[in-house]
Amino acid sequence: MDVRGVLTEAFGRVTEIYDEVADGLDEDALAHRPGGEGNSIGWLLWHLARVQDDHVAALAGESQVWEQWQERLGLPNGTDDIGYGHTSEQVDAVRITDPELLTGYHREVTLATARYLQTVDERELEREVDQRWDPPVTAGVRLVSIVSDCLQHLGQAAYVKGLLGSRAS
Repeated sequence: MDVRGVLTEAFGRVTEIYDEVADGLDEDALAHRPGGEGNSIGWLLWHLARVQDDHVAALAGESQVWEQWQERLGLPNGTDDIGYGHTSEQVDAVRITDPELLTGYHREVTLATARYLQTVDERELEREVDQRWDPPVTAGVRLVSIVSDCLQHLGQAAYVKGLLGSRAS
């Protein structure tokens, strides 16, 4: 398996787990915040899709999928808002009423990611994409960071879903 295959497999796992976590959720389950303060499943799924969308679009030099999905999801968050640093009030404001919208958005992000991954070769992986760090971040490092971030948030969302028990199935 070449590097393109490994990355495709990794992002495929993200999509598989995303769909499993979203399956069977309703509006109340999506909005549930553990202890009234933790991040909700809806916010976590939205955030990780936004991070993947934002970062892959930047790598690919393409527009974010969010530009076509923001209105469908009924959220005011622009393309510069991926949820990083959200306050408790901002987390509450990300209210998703239909889990199918979340999975639809993430599927489109997955397709955009797959298109980009078809262009990835060794030279692309070594391309410096962020000079603010020492050493500068390469496309390869950014892709690994995206997968890591997505899997961490999927684990959090699965945990919250588990806390809900039968209310989330």
